[in-house]
Amino acid sequence: MKNLLNKISQQIVQQLDHIAANEKPKLYFQPQGKLENTLDKLSQLQQKYRPTLWLSNRHAHLLYFDLIKKRRIRLSYDRIDHLTMQDGGMTAIVWLGKDLPAQTPTILILHTITGTPESMRELARDLHQYTGWRIALCLRRGHAGLPMPVAKINLFGSTADLREQLAYIQKRYPESDLYAMGSSAGTGLLVRYLGEEAEKTPLKAAFALCPGYNTELGFRNVHPLYSKVMTQKLFKKFIYPYRQTWQNTATLQRVTASKTLYEFEQAYYEMAGYPDYDSYNQATNPIYVLQNITTPLLVLNAEDDPICHIANFEPYKAVVENMPNIAVVTTPKGSHCGFYEGFWQTRSWASRLAADFFLIEAQKNQ
Repeated sequence: MKNLLNKISQQIVQQLDHIAANEKPKLYFQPQGKLENTLDKLSQLQQKYRPTLWLSNRHAHLLYFDLIKKRRIRLSYDRIDHLTMQDGGMTAIVWLGKDLPAQTPTILILHTITGTPESMRELARDLHQYTGWRIALCLRRGHAGLPMPVAKINLFGSTADLREQLAYIQKRYPESDLYAMGSSAGTGLLVRYLGEEAEKTPLKAAFALCPGYNTELGFRNVHPLYSKVMTQKLFKKFIYPYRQTWQNTATLQRVTASKTLYEFEQAYYEMAGYPDYDSYNQATNPIYVLQNITTPLLVLNAEDDPICHIANFEPYKAVVENMPNIAVVTTPKGSHCGFYEGFWQTRSWASRLAADFFLIEAQKNQ
Protein backbone atom coordinates (compact mmCIF):
# COMPACT_ATOMS: atom_id res chain seq x y z
CA MET A 1 0.00 0.00 0.00
CA LYS A 2 2.82 2.40 0.88
CA ASN A 3 4.55 1.77 -2.45
CA LEU A 4 1.26 2.34 -4.28
CA LEU A 5 0.70 5.66 -2.50
CA ASN A 6 4.26 6.75 -3.29
CA LYS A 7 3.75 5.87 -6.94
CA ILE A 8 0.48 7.81 -7.08
CA SER A 9 2.13 10.76 -5.36
CA GLN A 10 4.99 10.74 -7.86
CA GLN A 11 2.55 10.63 -10.76
CA ILE A 12 0.63 13.61 -9.35
CA VAL A 13 3.87 15.57 -8.98
CA GLN A 14 4.86 14.71 -12.55
CA GLN A 15 1.49 15.87 -13.84
CA LEU A 16 1.72 19.11 -11.91
CA ASP A 17 5.26 19.65 -13.20
CA HIS A 18 3.99 19.15 -16.73
CA ILE A 19 1.05 21.54 -16.28
CA ALA A 20 3.16 24.21 -14.54
CA ALA A 21 6.17 23.70 -16.89
CA ASN A 22 8.45 23.09 -13.91
CA GLU A 23 12.00 22.27 -14.97
CA LYS A 24 15.48 21.95 -13.57
CA PRO A 25 17.39 25.23 -13.66
CA LYS A 26 19.56 25.89 -16.71
CA LEU A 27 23.22 26.62 -16.08
CA TYR A 28 25.55 28.77 -18.13
CA PHE A 29 29.19 28.56 -17.05
CA GLN A 30 32.64 27.49 -18.15
CA PRO A 31 33.12 23.73 -17.77
CA GLN A 32 36.16 22.97 -15.62
CA GLY A 33 35.98 26.55 -14.35
CA LYS A 34 36.36 27.65 -10.74
CA LEU A 35 32.65 27.26 -10.01
CA GLU A 36 32.13 23.74 -11.34
CA ASN A 37 32.55 22.05 -7.94
CA THR A 38 30.39 24.66 -6.23
CA LEU A 39 27.56 24.17 -8.71
CA ASP A 40 27.73 20.40 -8.23
CA LYS A 41 27.25 20.86 -4.49
CA LEU A 42 24.18 23.10 -4.80
CA SER A 43 21.39 20.55 -4.47
CA GLN A 44 18.73 23.04 -5.63
CA LEU A 45 20.35 23.13 -9.05
CA GLN A 46 20.01 19.36 -9.40
CA GLN A 47 16.24 19.45 -8.83
CA LYS A 48 13.26 21.13 -10.45
CA TYR A 49 12.28 24.53 -9.11
CA ARG A 50 8.60 24.21 -8.22
CA PRO A 51 7.15 27.68 -7.69
CA THR A 52 4.12 28.20 -5.50
CA LEU A 53 1.30 26.75 -7.61
CA TRP A 54 -1.03 29.72 -7.29
CA LEU A 55 1.82 32.07 -8.24
CA SER A 56 2.63 30.45 -11.58
CA ASN A 57 1.58 33.64 -13.39
CA ARG A 58 4.51 36.07 -13.47
CA HIS A 59 2.34 39.11 -12.68
CA ALA A 60 0.61 37.40 -9.75
CA HIS A 61 4.03 36.31 -8.47
CA LEU A 62 5.45 39.83 -8.69
CA LEU A 63 2.42 41.51 -7.13
CA TYR A 64 2.42 39.01 -4.27
CA PHE A 65 6.11 39.73 -3.65
CA ASP A 66 5.77 43.50 -3.90
CA LEU A 67 2.38 44.22 -2.36
CA ILE A 68 1.72 41.38 0.07
CA LYS A 69 4.78 39.43 1.17
CA LYS A 70 7.00 42.45 1.83
CA ARG A 71 4.43 43.90 4.20
CA ARG A 72 3.99 40.73 6.21
CA ILE A 73 7.61 40.31 7.23
CA ARG A 74 8.30 41.27 10.82
CA LEU A 75 11.93 42.06 11.49
CA SER A 76 13.68 44.44 13.83
CA TYR A 77 17.13 45.50 12.71
CA ASP A 78 19.81 46.05 15.33
CA ARG A 79 20.82 49.58 14.37
CA ILE A 80 21.41 52.01 11.51
CA ASP A 81 24.67 53.88 11.02
CA HIS A 82 24.50 57.08 8.97
CA LEU A 83 27.66 57.72 6.99
CA THR A 84 28.88 60.99 5.53
CA MET A 85 30.69 60.43 2.24
CA GLN A 86 33.84 62.33 1.26
CA ASP A 87 31.84 64.83 -0.81
CA GLY A 88 29.36 65.47 2.03
CA GLY A 89 26.62 63.17 0.73
CA MET A 90 24.89 60.72 3.07
CA THR A 91 24.45 56.95 2.93
CA ALA A 92 23.72 54.44 5.68
CA ILE A 93 24.30 50.85 6.79
CA VAL A 94 21.52 48.89 8.48
CA TRP A 95 22.72 46.01 10.65
CA LEU A 96 21.30 42.62 11.57
CA GLY A 97 23.42 40.40 13.83
CA LYS A 98 25.79 43.22 14.76
CA ASP A 99 26.80 41.55 18.04
CA LEU A 100 27.77 38.20 16.54
CA PRO A 101 31.38 37.06 17.16
CA ALA A 102 34.01 39.17 15.45
CA GLN A 103 35.01 36.41 13.01
CA THR A 104 31.44 35.80 11.79
CA PRO A 105 31.21 36.55 8.05
CA THR A 106 29.20 39.55 6.90
CA ILE A 107 26.87 39.68 3.89
CA LEU A 108 26.41 43.07 2.25
CA ILE A 109 22.98 43.54 0.66
CA LEU A 110 22.79 46.00 -2.24
CA HIS A 111 19.14 46.85 -2.56
CA THR A 112 16.58 47.42 -5.30
CA ILE A 113 15.88 50.60 -7.27
CA THR A 114 13.75 52.17 -4.50
CA GLY A 115 14.90 49.85 -1.70
CA THR A 116 14.44 50.60 1.99
CA PRO A 117 15.13 48.66 5.20
CA GLU A 118 11.44 47.71 5.22
CA SER A 119 11.33 46.45 1.63
CA MET A 120 14.51 44.38 2.11
CA ARG A 121 13.46 42.71 5.40
CA GLU A 122 12.65 39.34 3.86
CA LEU A 123 15.99 38.99 2.12
CA ALA A 124 17.91 40.19 5.19
CA ARG A 125 16.00 37.80 7.43
CA ASP A 126 16.42 34.81 5.12
CA LEU A 127 20.15 35.24 4.59
CA HIS A 128 20.68 35.76 8.31
CA GLN A 129 18.64 32.67 9.25
CA TYR A 130 20.10 30.38 6.61
CA THR A 131 23.74 31.28 7.22
CA GLY A 132 23.83 32.57 10.79
CA TRP A 133 25.94 35.46 9.50
CA ARG A 134 25.88 39.20 10.02
CA ILE A 135 23.92 41.34 7.53
CA ALA A 136 24.89 44.84 6.41
CA LEU A 137 22.23 46.47 4.24
CA CYS A 138 24.00 49.28 2.37
CA LEU A 139 21.59 52.15 1.75
CA ARG A 140 22.29 54.44 -1.19
CA ARG A 141 21.83 58.21 -1.30
CA GLY A 142 18.23 59.40 -1.06
CA HIS A 143 16.82 56.02 0.01
CA ALA A 144 14.60 55.55 3.06
CA GLY A 145 14.24 59.32 3.41
CA LEU A 146 17.96 59.94 3.96
CA PRO A 147 18.89 63.62 3.89
CA MET A 148 20.43 64.73 0.60
CA PRO A 149 22.92 67.51 1.44
CA VAL A 150 24.62 67.00 -1.94
CA ALA A 151 22.60 67.04 -5.16
CA LYS A 152 23.59 63.58 -6.33
CA ILE A 153 21.81 60.24 -6.74
CA ASN A 154 22.33 57.14 -8.85
CA LEU A 155 19.67 54.56 -9.71
CA PHE A 156 22.28 51.80 -9.52
CA GLY A 157 24.46 53.30 -6.81
CA SER A 158 27.97 54.68 -6.73
CA THR A 159 31.02 52.43 -6.56
CA ALA A 160 32.87 55.24 -4.77
CA ASP A 161 30.19 55.27 -2.05
CA LEU A 162 30.28 51.47 -1.85
CA ARG A 163 34.04 51.55 -1.31
CA GLU A 164 33.55 53.95 1.59
CA GLN A 165 30.84 51.72 3.05
CA LEU A 166 33.10 48.69 2.70
CA ALA A 167 35.94 50.51 4.43
CA TYR A 168 33.59 51.37 7.31
CA ILE A 169 32.45 47.74 7.62
CA GLN A 170 36.04 46.46 7.53
CA LYS A 171 37.07 48.95 10.23
CA ARG A 172 34.16 47.88 12.42
CA TYR A 173 34.62 44.13 11.83
CA PRO A 174 38.23 43.63 10.69
CA GLU A 175 38.14 39.84 11.28
CA SER A 176 34.96 39.26 9.28
CA ASP A 177 35.06 37.78 5.77
CA LEU A 178 32.82 39.73 3.40
CA TYR A 179 30.24 38.50 0.88
CA ALA A 180 27.68 40.47 -1.11
CA MET A 181 24.27 40.04 -2.71
CA GLY A 182 22.74 42.52 -5.14
CA SER A 183 19.00 42.53 -5.81
CA SER A 184 17.62 43.93 -9.10
CA ALA A 185 19.15 47.42 -9.50
CA GLY A 186 21.62 46.51 -6.76
CA THR A 187 23.17 43.96 -9.13
CA GLY A 188 24.31 46.83 -11.35
CA LEU A 189 26.31 48.30 -8.48
CA LEU A 190 27.62 44.89 -7.42
CA VAL A 191 28.86 43.86 -10.86
CA ARG A 192 30.28 47.30 -11.67
CA TYR A 193 32.20 47.31 -8.38
CA LEU A 194 33.53 43.77 -8.86
CA GLY A 195 34.68 44.65 -12.37
CA GLU A 196 36.41 47.83 -11.29
CA GLU A 197 38.17 46.23 -8.35
CA ALA A 198 38.96 42.84 -9.95
CA GLU A 199 41.32 40.93 -7.64
CA LYS A 200 41.60 43.89 -5.20
CA THR A 201 38.11 43.46 -3.74
CA PRO A 202 37.80 42.02 -0.22
CA LEU A 203 34.56 40.24 -1.22
CA LYS A 204 34.97 36.46 -1.12
CA ALA A 205 31.90 35.68 -3.28
CA ALA A 206 28.87 37.47 -4.69
CA PHE A 207 25.31 36.69 -5.79
CA ALA A 208 23.29 38.74 -8.31
CA LEU A 209 19.50 38.35 -8.19
CA CYS A 210 17.53 39.44 -11.28
CA PRO A 211 20.13 41.59 -13.06
CA GLY A 212 19.67 43.91 -16.02
CA TYR A 213 23.15 43.17 -17.46
CA ASN A 214 23.61 46.14 -19.85
CA THR A 215 22.02 49.09 -18.02
CA GLU A 216 22.00 51.20 -21.20
CA LEU A 217 19.54 48.79 -22.82
CA GLY A 218 17.91 46.85 -19.98
CA PHE A 219 15.12 49.32 -19.28
CA ARG A 220 13.89 49.01 -22.84
CA ASN A 221 12.64 45.51 -22.10
CA VAL A 222 10.72 46.32 -18.90
CA HIS A 223 7.01 45.54 -19.17
CA PRO A 224 5.32 48.87 -20.17
CA LEU A 225 2.96 48.95 -17.18
CA TYR A 226 5.71 48.37 -14.62
CA SER A 227 7.95 50.85 -16.38
CA LYS A 228 5.36 53.62 -15.99
CA VAL A 229 4.52 52.73 -12.40
CA MET A 230 8.16 52.53 -11.34
CA THR A 231 8.96 55.84 -13.02
CA GLN A 232 6.27 57.51 -10.96
CA LYS A 233 7.74 55.87 -7.88
CA LEU A 234 11.14 57.39 -8.71
CA PHE A 235 9.53 60.84 -8.80
CA LYS A 236 7.86 60.26 -5.41
CA LYS A 237 11.03 58.91 -3.79
CA PHE A 238 13.84 61.01 -5.26
CA ILE A 239 12.47 64.07 -7.05
CA TYR A 240 9.44 65.58 -5.30
CA PRO A 241 10.76 65.33 -1.70
CA TYR A 242 14.01 67.05 -2.73
CA ARG A 243 12.76 69.93 -4.88
CA GLN A 244 15.17 72.37 -3.24
CA THR A 245 18.05 70.00 -3.88
CA TRP A 246 17.35 69.88 -7.62
CA GLN A 247 16.40 73.53 -8.16
CA ASN A 248 19.64 74.30 -10.05
CA THR A 249 19.57 71.12 -12.14
CA ALA A 250 19.38 72.17 -15.80
CA THR A 251 17.94 68.83 -16.97
CA LEU A 252 15.23 68.62 -14.29
CA GLN A 253 12.39 69.39 -16.69
CA ARG A 254 13.48 66.61 -19.04
CA VAL A 255 13.70 64.18 -16.12
CA THR A 256 10.22 65.00 -14.85
CA ALA A 257 8.82 64.67 -18.38
CA SER A 258 9.94 61.01 -18.43
CA LYS A 259 7.17 58.47 -18.85
CA THR A 260 9.24 55.28 -18.70
CA LEU A 261 12.27 53.95 -16.87
CA TYR A 262 14.25 54.05 -20.10
CA GLU A 263 13.47 57.76 -20.60
CA PHE A 264 14.28 58.54 -16.96
CA GLU A 265 17.61 56.69 -17.11
CA GLN A 266 18.55 58.50 -20.32
CA ALA A 267 17.70 61.91 -18.82
CA TYR A 268 18.90 61.98 -15.21
CA TYR A 269 22.70 61.83 -15.81
CA GLU A 270 23.23 65.34 -14.37
CA MET A 271 21.66 64.19 -11.09
CA ALA A 272 24.19 61.36 -11.02
CA GLY A 273 27.03 63.86 -11.39
CA TYR A 274 27.88 63.55 -15.11
CA PRO A 275 27.88 66.20 -17.89
CA ASP A 276 26.16 63.95 -20.46
CA TYR A 277 24.63 60.50 -20.84
CA ASP A 278 27.67 58.94 -22.53
CA SER A 279 29.93 59.89 -19.64
CA TYR A 280 27.41 58.50 -17.15
CA ASN A 281 27.01 55.27 -19.09
CA GLN A 282 30.73 54.66 -19.48
CA ALA A 283 31.31 55.27 -15.77
CA THR A 284 28.43 53.19 -14.38
CA ASN A 285 27.34 50.47 -16.82
CA PRO A 286 28.46 47.10 -15.38
CA ILE A 287 28.69 45.41 -18.76
CA TYR A 288 31.87 47.32 -19.66
CA VAL A 289 33.83 45.75 -16.79
CA LEU A 290 32.15 42.33 -16.62
CA GLN A 291 35.17 40.48 -18.00
CA ASN A 292 37.45 41.94 -15.30
CA ILE A 293 35.65 40.12 -12.48
CA THR A 294 37.71 37.57 -10.56
CA THR A 295 35.37 37.02 -7.59
CA PRO A 296 33.12 33.92 -7.68
CA LEU A 297 29.77 35.28 -8.88
CA LEU A 298 26.47 33.40 -9.18
CA VAL A 299 23.66 35.09 -11.12
CA LEU A 300 19.97 34.10 -11.00
CA ASN A 301 17.39 35.20 -13.58
CA ALA A 302 13.82 33.96 -14.14
CA GLU A 303 12.83 33.50 -17.78
CA ASP A 304 9.42 35.07 -17.03
CA ASP A 305 10.84 38.18 -15.31
CA PRO A 306 8.77 41.16 -16.57
CA ILE A 307 11.26 43.76 -15.32
CA CYS A 308 14.77 42.34 -15.79
CA HIS A 309 13.85 40.51 -18.98
CA ILE A 310 15.71 37.33 -19.89
CA ALA A 311 16.39 38.82 -23.34
CA ASN A 312 18.92 41.10 -21.63
CA PHE A 313 21.11 38.05 -20.99
CA GLU A 314 21.09 36.70 -24.56
CA PRO A 315 24.00 38.81 -25.94
CA TYR A 316 26.28 37.78 -23.05
CA LYS A 317 25.82 34.01 -22.87
CA ALA A 318 29.06 33.34 -24.75
CA VAL A 319 30.94 35.81 -22.54
CA VAL A 320 29.75 34.10 -19.36
CA GLU A 321 30.54 30.64 -20.68
CA ASN A 322 34.13 31.73 -21.24
CA MET A 323 34.64 33.16 -17.75
CA PRO A 324 35.90 30.70 -15.11
CA ASN A 325 34.37 32.39 -12.07
CA ILE A 326 30.85 33.40 -13.21
CA ALA A 327 27.76 31.21 -13.58
CA VAL A 328 24.26 32.23 -14.62
CA VAL A 329 21.25 30.20 -13.47
CA THR A 330 17.88 30.59 -15.19
CA THR A 331 14.49 29.13 -14.28
CA PRO A 332 11.26 29.12 -16.34
CA LYS A 333 9.32 30.73 -13.46
CA GLY A 334 10.11 33.01 -10.54
CA SER A 335 9.13 36.43 -11.89
CA HIS A 336 11.10 39.40 -10.49
CA CYS A 337 12.89 38.79 -7.18
CA GLY A 338 10.12 36.47 -5.96
CA PHE A 339 11.09 32.85 -6.62
CA TYR A 340 8.57 31.61 -4.06
CA GLU A 341 8.04 27.95 -3.30
CA GLY A 342 5.70 26.17 -0.88
CA PHE A 343 1.92 26.42 -0.89
CA TRP A 344 0.83 28.45 2.12
CA GLN A 345 4.13 28.94 3.91
CA THR A 346 5.90 30.57 0.98
CA ARG A 347 9.67 31.00 1.15
CA SER A 348 12.18 32.32 -1.34
CA TRP A 349 13.98 29.63 -3.33
CA ALA A 350 16.47 32.32 -4.40
CA SER A 351 17.45 33.31 -0.86
CA ARG A 352 18.16 29.69 0.02
CA LEU A 353 20.26 29.27 -3.13
CA ALA A 354 22.28 32.40 -2.35
CA ALA A 355 22.86 31.33 1.25
CA ASP A 356 24.00 27.83 0.24
CA PHE A 357 26.30 29.35 -2.38
CA PHE A 358 27.94 31.57 0.22
CA LEU A 359 28.31 28.71 2.71
CA ILE A 360 29.98 26.49 0.10
CA GLU A 361 32.33 29.27 -0.97
CA ALA A 362 33.16 29.95 2.68
CA GLN A 363 34.18 26.32 3.13
CA LYS A 364 36.51 26.65 0.15
CA ASN A 365 38.11 29.71 1.74
CA GLN A 366 38.91 27.97 5.01
